[in-house]
Amino acid sequence: MAVQADTAQALVDAIFLFGRSLKNALASAADDPIAPALVAVLVALSARGPCRQNELASVLYLSQSAISRQMTELVDAGLVERQPDPDDRRAFRVQVSAKGDEVLHTTKELRSARLRDLLGGWSQDEAAAALSAIERLTDSLTGRPEPSQIAADQCGRALK
Repeated sequence: MAVQADTAQALVDAIFLFGRSLKNALASAADDPIAPALVAVLVALSARGPCRQNELASVLYLSQSAISRQMTELVDAGLVERQPDPDDRRAFRVQVSAKGDEVLHTTKELRSARLRDLLGGWSQDEAAAALSAIERLTDSLTGRPEPSQIAADQCGRALK
């Protein structure tokens, strides 16, 4: 059965409020080494690996001007390195520096500790179920296949 309209609307509202709540709870502490927007860029760049700035902008759904400003801040802080693109010397590839990896590790540890404190009344099973639901929702919203579909596709290829 398809999701009903009122449930979909309630989910939109809940996701919006969840995003705001998460940002407020985890990303606004005075002990964060860098601004939350810059953390998001570092997380995405770390996961993606060396790439062109425009590729990163696409992954983060940012405009070229926004990613350019953020990248300038990250490069100036020594958290990201720019290298000439070997395929096109007019372009640059960016990657997280060793210092950026350290800052990212510290930031993730701080945020994880904050979330563990906030979820003090939750069980491990409840947290794992929430994680699973959020990952599935993210996959649905971004068009990525669900893990069960990936496994089925891989199994189908193996049988051919």
